[in-house]
Parts: sequence; structure tokens; C-alpha cells
Amino acid sequence: MTGRRTRRDFVKGSLAAAAGASFAMSFEEQALLAQAGQGAAESGEGAGSAGAGGVKPNSKNTLPTGKLGKLQVSRIILGGNLIGGWAHARDLLYVSELLKAYHTDEKVLETLQIAEEHGINCINTHPDASELIQRYRKERGGKMLWLVQGLMDESGDLTGIKRSIDQGADSVYIQGNAGDQLVRAGRVDLLGKAVEFIKSQGLTTGVGGHRLDVPMAVEAAKLPVDYHVKTLHSHDYWSAKGPDGKPRDNCWCDDPKATIEYMAEIAKPWIAFKVMAAGAVPPQKAFTYAFSNGADFAMVGMFDFQIAKDAEIAKRVLAKVKRARPWRA
Repeated sequence: MTGRRTRRDFVKGSLAAAAGASFAMSFEEQALLAQAGQGAAESGEGAGSAGAGGVKPNSKNTLPTGKLGKLQVSRIILGGNLIGGWAHARDLLYVSELLKAYHTDEKVLETLQIAEEHGINCINTHPDASELIQRYRKERGGKMLWLVQGLMDESGDLTGIKRSIDQGADSVYIQGNAGDQLVRAGRVDLLGKAVEFIKSQGLTTGVGGHRLDVPMAVEAAKLPVDYHVKTLHSHDYWSAKGPDGKPRDNCWCDDPKATIEYMAEIAKPWIAFKVMAAGAVPPQKAFTYAFSNGADFAMVGMFDFQIAKDAEIAKRVLAKVKRARPWRA
């Protein structure tokens, strides 16, 4: 009598069949195949795996690093939207809940360990991730740097930023939506207040924005930021623009050409985010575009099963990238 077929058997069978097909497998399919015990040749090291033991930084791979003030940071920074449930999944309303269901506390700890062991030594998150960051450091001995999104509005209240610093943030920057809002409201003075406070606590800091007028306003006001955080991605993906030619709400850098030209003249480090347009642009293309056009770091959201391949791609891109803008970090 044939034994019961498990989900793992199904995955192995399905992906093995796909491996023999005439089309190329996606990175996700390659990772799943590697997890099922096949396809090592196609997927390099595979998805990677992490036990509950101590973290071994850079043990799988090593990415180049740059300086953010006193911090030595990997060129790829792990984004925190996926573990927080911010899917940016267009009109697929169930995806945020799916992300939250997938990213149990243990899965988040495992993801951090896989990233750190592949040379990614910094994560950017919402302040609410504090408890998990502390658990990771305590239970697994992780050394992952914590780059925290500083949230503020026109009240100028710095309570949340102070809390993140007290909870062990390595750097705090003003989150992109907050930067957009305050610049739009003409309250660059409040951004200056936050920057000065964070620096007074001994941390490096910056200001984030989706709109180009954010770094422009920061530079015009001569705020003493250590770095800028600005979106960058091409519009070369099918859902970037609507029939009228205007960017849709899944386009976070509305004028990449102007961004590249402006940032070329800025001497401070630039962390580019949304480089894959929330998953619409493949990593090879996204990393090449970001680094060749001047970004010093790329903030990238990744599932655990994507990290090994993405780190490998980033390492190859960084080894041969040609830049007009000098490295500023």
C-alpha cells in the first residue's frame, strides 16, 4: 500500500518536474527545490538554513561594506516591511495577513540569522520590532545592526524616537512617509530638531523620503544628517504606469532620472530603498540599477528563502559595477 504523500513530497515532485521543463525556474522555485533536497546546482547554496544556535556572521558569504558614521554596514541592508506585514501588494488585500502568518517570531529570528550569516549585517525596521531584535541578540548572539525608522509628525514629539534609542537602536532616521509629510508641510525645522536630538545621543542619523524634494530640502537647510534615505528604481516594469502614462500607486520613485542627477552632486552616503519596486523588479536588474546610478547602500526586503541567492547576486554586481558617482561610504 502506498504511503501518504506529504506536502514536502508534493513540492519535490512539482519542482522536479519544473526543473525538466524548457523554461527557467524562478529564484523562489529554486530555493524551494533546494530545501526539498534537489537542485543544488541551479540554486548555489540554496535558501540557507539557520538553527537555534549561535550566529556565525559572514560564514556563508561576505558582502562589501561601507561606513555610515562610525558604523560599518553591508551594502545590502535587510528591509523590514515583509516581517512587519507591509506587503505593498497592490490590490491583493490578503497578502499583508499572509505575511504576518508566515513571519512567526521564530521565522523572523531565523531570517535574521540567515541574513547575517550571508554577510548582511544591518536591518531596517519599524520601532515595533524592538522585542524581536532584542530576542535575536540575546538568544542567538546576533550582531545585526538595527536601523530604526523614526516616526514623527507636525507635533514634533520625539518620544518614539527616544524610546527606540533607549531600546538599543544603532541608528535612527526619519521614516520616508514622515519626511514627505513634514517637507510638504514646510516643517523642515522639525526634521532639524529630530536630527539634532538623535546626534546628541551619539547615533548616526538621516532623513528619508519618497519625494526628491525631501533630500533637496534637507540639503538646502544644511541639516547635519549623516546620510540620506531616498527611493530609487527604474520604471521598466509592466505595472509602473497606467494607461495615461502616469505612475500608479505602486511606483515609489516617480522621477528616477532627476533623483540620480541630484544625488550625483551630494557628498553624503545614500541609502536607496524600494529598489525592487516592492518585488516588481528582479534583484539582478534592481541592484545593478541602484549601485551603477550612485546608491551607496540598497535596502532590500527579502523572505528567508530569497536571501542566499540575493546576497550572491549583490556580491557579483558589486564586484563589477561601474559608477559615475563616487562611493560616498
